[in-house]
Amino acid sequence: MRTALFDFELPPDRIALRPVSPRDAARLLVVRPGSSPEIDDRGMRDLPDLLRAGDAFVINDTKVIAARLRGRRLGRGATEPAIEATLHRRLDGSRWRAFVKPAKRLTPGDVVRFGDEGKVCFLSQLDATVETKGEDGEVTLAFAFHGPVLDQAIDERGAMPLPPYIRRPPDERDRADYQTIFAHAEGSIAAPTAGLHFTDSLTSSLIARGISLHTVTLHVGAGTFLPVKTADTAEHRMHAEQGSITAQTADALNQVRQEGGRIVAVGSTSLRLLESATADDGIIHPFQGETALFITPGYRFRAVDVMLTNFHLPRSTLFMLVAAFCGLDVIKRAYAHAITAAYRFYSYGDACLLFQP
Repeated sequence: MRTALFDFELPPDRIALRPVSPRDAARLLVVRPGSSPEIDDRGMRDLPDLLRAGDAFVINDTKVIAARLRGRRLGRGATEPAIEATLHRRLDGSRWRAFVKPAKRLTPGDVVRFGDEGKVCFLSQLDATVETKGEDGEVTLAFAFHGPVLDQAIDERGAMPLPPYIRRPPDERDRADYQTIFAHAEGSIAAPTAGLHFTDSLTSSLIARGISLHTVTLHVGAGTFLPVKTADTAEHRMHAEQGSITAQTADALNQVRQEGGRIVAVGSTSLRLLESATADDGIIHPFQGETALFITPGYRFRAVDVMLTNFHLPRSTLFMLVAAFCGLDVIKRAYAHAITAAYRFYSYGDACLLFQP
């Protein structure tokens, strides 16, 4: 399909720079293709009433790491240019793949020293050697420390890797704001943002309604921030992301479906992982490994019946996914309504509850 089909205009003032407080005070746009009304303005606290007893939420429990580091190149030439690195894929105990800016200032063999920005750190310095350099500013960094010591050094020096459309520096508030209440397994460089709307109170209300909650893990990677640059979606290459579904969770979800309940994916990450783990007969299997599933209109959903998600960027793989879920014309009408009604967009914005036609 032509990538241009997934474009739309979004006024800059619709982009949320901070989340609402409390989290479950966010607005919720309900989209039911073919129903009357097709679009309904609600709130996140209405969620229990919009679903049925026996339904099951599937939530990504990944935890965002403080993956954005600032430092300087050492030992080559008279200057020490500033370098920003966003870690996005761990290779082993001491090596990470990262996107760096400006990439043109680095070559293999260079050493980058990442600073503490005024923080009190248990290590006086954190150095990394550039091992390899790839495309689009990607490098492999070999750090001087290993394992838990490296993890602590990164956490002390790093900042939350806010998406580039949030045009302000990350701060200490973001360390809490950019994590879901379910965050457990460290490894993401972006939050599974649909989960940001949950509070303990909302979770309790869902359980009281007879709706079960289950967790899976997908570590959100660099592909979240990369636009589709090809003219045809078929030519786009997705970045693989690491995920897992336990046998216990798979069995529980299969039981939900056997008893007539619906699977509600909280976010595109949970949905893509579930679909990757589901056979053509609709049975969800345990999963451990990578997925690079790219969902566009025409895809047949095997596992997920309902989707809770945020509003996504034009021409992004996430907007293509929701277009596949509801239909492109329906989702375009829904987004046009959301823009007119001043919904807040993107990671810190409002939510949608999407049903299939």
